[in-house]
Amino acid sequence: MPSEPLLPQPPQFLQKIVSREEAPQRLAELPRPIVFTNGVFDVLHRGHATYLAHARALGGSLVVALNTDASARRLGKGPDRPLNNEQDRAVMMAALESVSLVTWFDENTPLELISELQPDLLVKGGDYDMDKLAETAVVKAYGGKAQAIPFVDGYSTTALVKKIRST
Repeated sequence: MPSEPLLPQPPQFLQKIVSREEAPQRLAELPRPIVFTNGVFDVLHRGHATYLAHARALGGSLVVALNTDASARRLGKGPDRPLNNEQDRAVMMAALESVSLVTWFDENTPLELISELQPDLLVKGGDYDMDKLAETAVVKAYGGKAQAIPFVDGYSTTALVKKIRST
């Protein structure tokens, strides 16, 4: 008589995905300093992986806050963006070794979430002027730091989507 097939356990990395309500408690359990970044991260590519690895190297843990689908649509990247829904984007993000925790924000910016979580270091891509971001002022007000990380040239989700659609 054949034995019942063993069902695989859910991947361990799924435990990195938390609701916004759970985020403060889970963040408190992470090694410090806590590095925070955010974005849509719609179609992961080499530039994302490199950026996130560099961000993680700046601290003990990396928290990634994803724009919800509604928030991402408000960014005006196109009527059909994001291509991957927020749950799928969170799973892909959590699967990366450099990422410690994944959550979401529904506002246009992560300002409120940053105020709630108070990470030690805010990191953004090199196209941001950190001194002009309201998020930087909030982080510095409670004693944190903010830093831009250069992009890996030649990689962008928008360019990748255009390339796919043109073939």
